[in-house]
Amino acid sequence: MSTPAETAAAPARVVTCANCGAKNRVAAAAAGHPRCGRCQQPLPWIVDADDSTFGQVADAATLPVLLDVWAPWCGPCRQVTPALEALARENAGRIKLVKVNADESPQAADRFQVQAIPTLVLMRNGAPVARQVGAAPAPQLRSWLEQALTQPDPRDVEARS
Repeated sequence: MSTPAETAAAPARVVTCANCGAKNRVAAAAAGHPRCGRCQQPLPWIVDADDSTFGQVADAATLPVLLDVWAPWCGPCRQVTPALEALARENAGRIKLVKVNADESPQAADRFQVQAIPTLVLMRNGAPVARQVGAAPAPQLRSWLEQALTQPDPRDVEARS
């Protein structure tokens, strides 16, 4: 039986596999990462979260999370969305893109001390490892993400201290 938090999670999205064209249902939260049911290739994981689902969707993610804190009225936010979704497709199986509307999820925005949008945060095991504030061109976002993905896991750093 599911808990209220589990049933509150964002609905599954249907994603078309870039490799074989099969349509796949991708849950907002799951163990591991999504793979195509037909060819087993990794699928992009792009989900929405809010204050009630953030823990399940982002904090508990088994992949690094690229958090996009945005708002629908924000022009720069709308400008970076295609680049972020392209990055999620390019990095299928490596990252999970979690989009949080700052207006509807003030707790998540406060947790990451968001003062300007868009704010991007790369998280690993629920802890931030890198941050990008403001809109940037796709090549700059790609470079930032690649560099951020090489940052050490916060748990590993704490274990060595």
